[in-house]
Amino acid sequence: MEVYRRLANREKNSKNKKIFEKISLQENNHYNILKEKTNEDVNYSIIRVQFHVLTAIFLGLTFSLKLMEKIEQNAAAEYRDLGYEDIAKEEDEHEKELLSLLDEDALNYLSSIILGLSDALVELTGALAGLTLAFQELRIVALAGLVTGISASFSMAASEFLATKEENGSRSPIKAALFTGISYIVTVLLLVTPYLLLDSNNQVIFGLEPHLQALMITFIIGLFIIALFNFYVSVAQDKSFKGKFIEMGLILLVVTFISFIIGLVLRESFGL
Repeated sequence: MEVYRRLANREKNSKNKKIFEKISLQENNHYNILKEKTNEDVNYSIIRVQFHVLTAIFLGLTFSLKLMEKIEQNAAAEYRDLGYEDIAKEEDEHEKELLSLLDEDALNYLSSIILGLSDALVELTGALAGLTLAFQELRIVALAGLVTGISASFSMAASEFLATKEENGSRSPIKAALFTGISYIVTVLLLVTPYLLLDSNNQVIFGLEPHLQALMITFIIGLFIIALFNFYVSVAQDKSFKGKFIEMGLILLVVTFISFIIGLVLRESFGL
């Protein structure tokens, strides 16, 4: 009830605002019915309310609503078990009404985000692995990674702009390019961070030199990015998390390993 009320207060779209207000009113009626039956007055959790509101702000309305519906997906069945068929029907209607809201850039341009993120993960992680073995100098690898990554982000954004322009669809080529470029650059910065934070004079840990420590942390960050992104997609688009995560994780592992070997061979070939 409180979440829908706060979302209604923030919503600028009149259609969405009315739906939120309606659902908030219905949820309040449900609460009053249960309060009368149980003689218990239960306050809402401010932490949960703030969580869903902040999720809507930072991760999009679609993700927040889908996540909330998943958490409360058994509500209708529970109301039916208690004999409240009318309330159960209203709970079922909530999901249908909420689904009608789902039209925002985060989903419309999800393919562009996927393109930038996945391309940056595979290309840059592979490049960093090769450079790490070739040079074994943290700052040199970081510099080369940043130059390569930032340059590639502009290239990917330009390609996405041209590809979207050829679609003749509802998507804006400029927005598609921005989503691709920004997701690429953010991924690049996260992957290069270990090379900027670690020092070449750091001690050996578990038999790994500092440059190998940086590569290991970069690989873990890559897996973490894949996990977060696939969790978002699994909630927002009702897709399988496990299958996609394993697929992207294996691709990242294979590319990193091959690039690692290439870097080692080139280092030995050039006598670096």
